[in-house]
Amino acid sequence: MKKTISSKAAVSGQVVLVLQGGGALGAYQLGVYQAMHEAGIEPDWVIGTSVGAINAAIIAGNPLHQRLERLRQFWQRMEQNPLGFAGMPRAFANAMTMGQGIPAFFEPNLAAWWNLDARVGPERASFYQTAPLRTTLETLVDFDYLNAHHTRLTVGAVNARNGAMRYFDSSKEKLDASHIMASGAIPPAFPAVRIDGEPYWDGGIYSNTPIEAVLDDEPRRSSVIFSVQVWNPDGSEPQSVLQVLDKHKEIQYASRAGNIEQQRKLHRLRHVIRQLSLHLPDQAAASAELRELAAWGCGTTMHIVALKAPRLGNEDHTKDIDFSAQGIRQRCQAGQDDARRFIEQRPWEQPVDPIEGVLIHELPPLD
Repeated sequence: MKKTISSKAAVSGQVVLVLQGGGALGAYQLGVYQAMHEAGIEPDWVIGTSVGAINAAIIAGNPLHQRLERLRQFWQRMEQNPLGFAGMPRAFANAMTMGQGIPAFFEPNLAAWWNLDARVGPERASFYQTAPLRTTLETLVDFDYLNAHHTRLTVGAVNARNGAMRYFDSSKEKLDASHIMASGAIPPAFPAVRIDGEPYWDGGIYSNTPIEAVLDDEPRRSSVIFSVQVWNPDGSEPQSVLQVLDKHKEIQYASRAGNIEQQRKLHRLRHVIRQLSLHLPDQAAASAELRELAAWGCGTTMHIVALKAPRLGNEDHTKDIDFSAQGIRQRCQAGQDDARRFIEQRPWEQPVDPIEGVLIHELPPLD
């Protein structure tokens, strides 16, 4: 039996798990969490968008001993395997998903297919309806447990009226299935979900990797952030129309390197301010004006553990609807393998330059 250790013994500081949206690609996140769970590294805070929000809610909304099993149950319910043929072609599985939906997730909204211009409102203007997902969430997530503040949960959604990003946070408000569904309501496939009178769509439209929610949090805390990215734009130039479609989607939904770099510079500046304030004469440091300026300084350290799902076989731009049993199993295994390598290397324990506030760790390629 695998021996586990407590997360606090394994990681110094707050453990944050950030989960990107990506439909069927979210099975990679199941594998990442399984490796963390087996190593005794449990998140203090889980943040997600779209399918990442669903995985995050299942993690935060269950006691430790039930989390992994509930995640597995969700992905088992997502598997498209009609007639019991485990090895059916991916294209056939995708066609079944498009035509029939997934019983535990979404179902066709036939009315929308017949009249695309029908003014039915944002909650009905979609090709599919997601009522089955609400039932699934209410079965697999204990919202009373989630709202009892055992593990913090944040999910991102975009206001469908004004385009503003909003983060729903269990540390500030009570969350239910509607908040999770709103984070995954990607248009025009899924309908908007109304919360507090406003319609919301999938948070991935605005920020598919909501890592800024951690880096901008107040008060800031030193953290090890497992950033799980299922869209990976790294690779070769596209050579065909199908490859162009794939690359376009990868870039569109991937983590924004420029945003993270800006956050890294901002945190470095905060550290510089803090270091400068330490060298002030006592009399100057005691003045109200300099105390106010010094308050912009910060001494927290953010380790970003960047997990990037690899490309698997001959997958294409439809991979995010590949809910075949084989696809889910392969992505889960890839997530386990990558997270285990990171946990073995433990890069967050490396010496840190006191000026640097954000450190980004990536896996070296396998030999």
